[in-house]
Amino acid sequence: MSAHISNVRPKPDQVLTDIAEYVSSYKITSPEAYATAHYCLLDTLGCGFEALSYPACTKLLGPIVPGTVVPNGAKVPGTPYQLDPVQAAFTLGAMIRWLDFNDTWLAAEWGHPSDNLGGILATADWLSRTAVAAGKAPLTVRDVLTAMIKAHEIQGVIALENSFNRVGLDHVVLVKVASTAIVANLLGLARDEIINAVSLAFVDGQSLRTYRHAPNTGSRKSWAAGDATSRAVRLALIARTGEMGYPSVLTAKTWGFYDVLFKFQRPFGSYVMENVLFKISFPAEFHAQTAVECAMQLHPKVVDRLNDVAKITIRTHESAIRIIDKKGPLDNPADRDHCIQYMVAVPLIFGRLTAADYEDNVAKDPRIDALRAKMVCVEDKQFSKDYLNPDKRSIANGITIEFRDGSKTREVVVEYPIGHRRRRKEGMPVLIEKFRVNLARRFAAKQQQAILDVALDAKKLAAMPVHEFVDLMV
Repeated sequence: MSAHISNVRPKPDQVLTDIAEYVSSYKITSPEAYATAHYCLLDTLGCGFEALSYPACTKLLGPIVPGTVVPNGAKVPGTPYQLDPVQAAFTLGAMIRWLDFNDTWLAAEWGHPSDNLGGILATADWLSRTAVAAGKAPLTVRDVLTAMIKAHEIQGVIALENSFNRVGLDHVVLVKVASTAIVANLLGLARDEIINAVSLAFVDGQSLRTYRHAPNTGSRKSWAAGDATSRAVRLALIARTGEMGYPSVLTAKTWGFYDVLFKFQRPFGSYVMENVLFKISFPAEFHAQTAVECAMQLHPKVVDRLNDVAKITIRTHESAIRIIDKKGPLDNPADRDHCIQYMVAVPLIFGRLTAADYEDNVAKDPRIDALRAKMVCVEDKQFSKDYLNPDKRSIANGITIEFRDGSKTREVVVEYPIGHRRRRKEGMPVLIEKFRVNLARRFAAKQQQAILDVALDAKKLAAMPVHEFVDLMV
């Protein structure tokens, strides 16, 4: 005889309520969060512009039906496309994520909170163009910055204590959840409608991490976040019609996403944006950023002795070993940019690591695999502990190179990458230069300067209507 299951509809799970109340009511007051969001907006767009140089990315972009143009639709920066907000979110989201060069958040779960910009900017641009067409006031870039701060916070705070990767789910589930909540609020949904929208995001099918790990590593990892933020826009629009939600989607026994409550380290505020990690110097999976910096320091000491190298020891943290410690053949760029050995070998040999270094013409250099074969990753328990320490959140790596004659280099250790909060002062000028370089990939000099005149003036940018800012970049 089966156990009785109550048909009384429960109150919404607390997580759903907390998210809805945060996006609809919480006021962001942190100047540091807005300043960081400004940098994040520029860097994220720049990453998208660089991705447009890669046919593997651009073949996926644009309208589903070729030639479709949506009146008052969202324009996609760097492209000629004007699309419905769902497809615009996918297009921009795929661009942003393609080269694994946008910001990062590392905790029990990993992820890239700026992935949410695909849904945020596409929706804000569409709403602004629609408002202007109806004689109403558009959204401003400050509204976008506020939305980014809140999306970062939702994704990042849930990630602090809840590891989806350990059960095989991909971190883009949190992009979908955060983007859904934020887009629902941008659309003007009431609190209960936002709860419905977020419940739809959780009840949805979630991506497996299969495409991020050997032996199946592949290019879906470069468009999975675009897919998630795009799906979020769709779900928010569905909720706007009055479609019902699922109040105990998380806690329902047997059928819920989790049958226990999420663990939360802190309430929602602006902590994540303030502490987010920028990828500034290298398009490398973030657990390897400091390893690449170590390798760059070692390059002049070993470049003339590559044939004499006997062993390379990478002292690292547990997450790096779990995700990017990889032996054997690397079949494609997506495979290579998630291999710490590859990301160390290239700068040791060439004194650089760029997105182009993951392509076949570089990867075929036999010296790369020769060095990879001599590398061993060793976990340092303190590195692993400091990685999760909320007061540190280091991403430490150390490299020692031993030679055939018995000599060896001193170990080079870097605890915090240049994009870490502890290196903000050093990092932000480099980030702006990265943005300038990426603008130059897509725009003529006059247009570059017009973009920079606005983009580098935080007050002017924040006050600018969203659609006018986007128009500068098409």
